Amino acid sequence: MSEVVSEVVTPDAERRAVGKFLRRMLPILVLMLLVNQMDRTNVGFVQDELRADVGVSATAYGLGAGLFFIGYALFEVPSNMLMERFGARVWLTRIMITWGLVIVAMCFIHNVAMFYALRFLLGVAEAGFFPGVLLYFTQWLPDSSRGRASAIFLGGSATAYIVTGPITGALLELHGAGGFAGWRWMFALEGAFSILVGFIAGFFLVSRIDDARWLTREEKAALTAAVDRDKEARSRAPKVSRLKLLFHPQVALLTGVFFAMALTGYAITFWLPSLVDDIGGLSPFQVGLLTAVPWICAVIAMYTVSHFTDKAPDRRPYLAIALVLSAVGTFLATLGSPWFGLAALTLAAVGGKCAATLYWPMAQSGLDLKIAAPGLAVVNSIGNLGGFVSPTLFGYLKDTTGSTNGGLYTLSAASLLAVLGVIYVRNTRGTPDALARTPQDPQEASAQRPVVS
Repeated sequence: MSEVVSEVVTPDAERRAVGKFLRRMLPILVLMLLVNQMDRTNVGFVQDELRADVGVSATAYGLGAGLFFIGYALFEVPSNMLMERFGARVWLTRIMITWGLVIVAMCFIHNVAMFYALRFLLGVAEAGFFPGVLLYFTQWLPDSSRGRASAIFLGGSATAYIVTGPITGALLELHGAGGFAGWRWMFALEGAFSILVGFIAGFFLVSRIDDARWLTREEKAALTAAVDRDKEARSRAPKVSRLKLLFHPQVALLTGVFFAMALTGYAITFWLPSLVDDIGGLSPFQVGLLTAVPWICAVIAMYTVSHFTDKAPDRRPYLAIALVLSAVGTFLATLGSPWFGLAALTLAAVGGKCAATLYWPMAQSGLDLKIAAPGLAVVNSIGNLGGFVSPTLFGYLKDTTGSTNGGLYTLSAASLLAVLGVIYVRNTRGTPDALARTPQDPQEASAQRPVVS
């Protein structure tokens, strides 16, 4: 045992230690997440350029966009295991530098096969970053402080949707500089920035509490004791069979609802820039600015809805309304001009983001306590495959029918089917106090989950 345990621990030592961690570690982690989200979705802004310069058809683009999620899903668990071995400082830095290198390599794409390979490798490189950070929180923060840290960290993801368009659009304006296409500059510079942030993170991140020079011995002792108590409590949790969870009725319902939500979310992410570009007469920077509008509206709505429903004993009615809004928005996007389509997809984005805010607390209240954490891990793993299905489907339909309307109809139908799923989800822990004690994100829940066999 470290010598720090011999120190006399005062009541506020743990609070001071948590505050120092939040001030010193969270800013760099939020920046890393923002860059992470931007790098995985920037390909949505260069669909036309990839078709003209490389011959990437709509079908190939959709498949390539989705292949990221296959690589990510396959290597997420091994990545987290390696992080436990090497520590956050080494492993999170490695993840970021590696994905930056893959993004830089994308500026050299010259055929469809290379596009497929690099999108898959990007998923492999990024695998484990998000859950790895939340695992890092379990190594540094007691359960009582982790919800606040997770909420701040997740704010970086919401911000990324807003800033990706303007930043990427501005970089595309470099078209022709040095004889290179704008999309090649975009990949090269965004990838280089990711590598730079990765190296900077290596100087700031600290893997273990005992290695933090900015904590006193008293603060180290208090924080270590609090984290160890939580680890001991989690170690007594029962083993749960992942195979059995796949066939649990409530887990299956929740997975179906989340899959539908992922379909809509990633379809908008990857195809919104193309729809905005159809307006015509816009520079790449203007396209980027306009793509930020739906996400600005969505983030405002998300936080507003969260504020008004935080103490709701049953979030299912509100979630159903959000899913209906999403369905209406995607349906209306098939009608009228591109400007009308932008307004419709703004409605869909608002519905989708509000649904995400309402979904996870509802999902936690829909499962028995003994299977909640591993059940949500299963829901998250399978449901996220919607990120592969939706861009692939959209690309295929655009090539075969000349329009994305079929894909938008599919999204509307999926959201309405999800409403039916919400109706049948149980609300076993629907009191305000119970909801307040549960983590607000599936990855946070998975960081606390029982051992899964």
